[in-house]
Amino acid sequence: MTITSFPSFRAADLFAARASGYKPSPVREVFDISMQPGMISLAGGNPDLSVLHLDALADTAAELVRTQGLDALQYGGGGGTRELQELICSVMAAEGNPALPANVQVTAGSQMALELLVKLFCDPGDVILAEGPTYVGAISVFDGLQADVVHVPMDDDGLIPGELERKIGELAAEGKRVKLLYTIPNFHNPSGVTLSAGRRADVVRICRAAGLAIIEDNPYGMLSFDGLYLPSLHQLDPENVFYLGSFSKIFSPGVRVGWAVVPDGVRRQLQLASEATTICPSVLSQMLVQEYLRQTDWRQTLATAADLYRDRCEATMTALADFTPAGTTWTEPTGGFFTWVTLPEGISGEDVMHRAIGHKVVFVPGSAFYSDGDGGNQLRIAFSFERPERLREGVRRLGLAIAESIQGATA
Repeated sequence: MTITSFPSFRAADLFAARASGYKPSPVREVFDISMQPGMISLAGGNPDLSVLHLDALADTAAELVRTQGLDALQYGGGGGTRELQELICSVMAAEGNPALPANVQVTAGSQMALELLVKLFCDPGDVILAEGPTYVGAISVFDGLQADVVHVPMDDDGLIPGELERKIGELAAEGKRVKLLYTIPNFHNPSGVTLSAGRRADVVRICRAAGLAIIEDNPYGMLSFDGLYLPSLHQLDPENVFYLGSFSKIFSPGVRVGWAVVPDGVRRQLQLASEATTICPSVLSQMLVQEYLRQTDWRQTLATAADLYRDRCEATMTALADFTPAGTTWTEPTGGFFTWVTLPEGISGEDVMHRAIGHKVVFVPGSAFYSDGDGGNQLRIAFSFERPERLREGVRRLGLAIAESIQGATA
């Protein structure tokens, strides 16, 4: 037998240019550290699933397979089940955001919906505007699909409309093609702030005038501590706003069910892109979500969860006031999972992170939430998962690490 000799090469040499855009998630990178004995994690934005009635869910899942298994375990429609599309509209209506089932595309989590929309609308080099800071998973999508991310400043009232208008003008003068604004208006990840009611109409008006579509990402909107909801951007301009929703924070991240609501002219193409990626959303997961929404008092469970997160947020705010050095500031969320901490001038979040690990506490440094490396003296605290007493102890340890970093900078 003759053995043909092939030239030597490495498969990794064949990567497409876009492959370098996919980088490790800073949140995932600290996961192993957070699992060390005695470590308190202020890093991951995990929901507390203890509010769920697991025995009842187990019975529901078993009954689904037993009685509807031939459908639940089969392929399904590319857009999602009609029943879930209708139930999604009822969930959105509970937040005051009307939608029609025909405009709903079910996806394997809202992260998938985000990637599909960027694929459909952005060629390499197109610009996506996003708050500075913004969701680290969105940056990964944008970079991986070779879009250019330009951050728009925000303050305690959210995205600043004047800065948005200025950025659009500057980019147009440079000959850049701006396609999308990506925004998280409610209980923003990572900052925790909410876009004020007065600014929402301005943002919609500015984007429509400039010919930009808006991706409104709203995983936390129903986790309001006071039960109040502001009008969504989608509600203000349903023809120009692509709305992303998720059951990850209001039910379970493990079911991997999210959705997008898009106008008629986009809906069919979005489904085709989804089918090219996953054929169809998981029917079993969709049916489990349907039964959860139909059979349980999910709104009461959600209210219980929001109360729990409010108590944890208050514990975090108190601890920050008690234990962090002068010059440290933070946002004061009215819902969601996060607060955003700005360190004293000249102090690096990365340096504090290294010191904090020695004190058995972890968080995510602020630079992870910028595509341009900004945010060096900031960090994100997630208060959703740890109990109030552990949050207080974690912030106390964080305060020690900040103090050490200040001492090291002045030595």
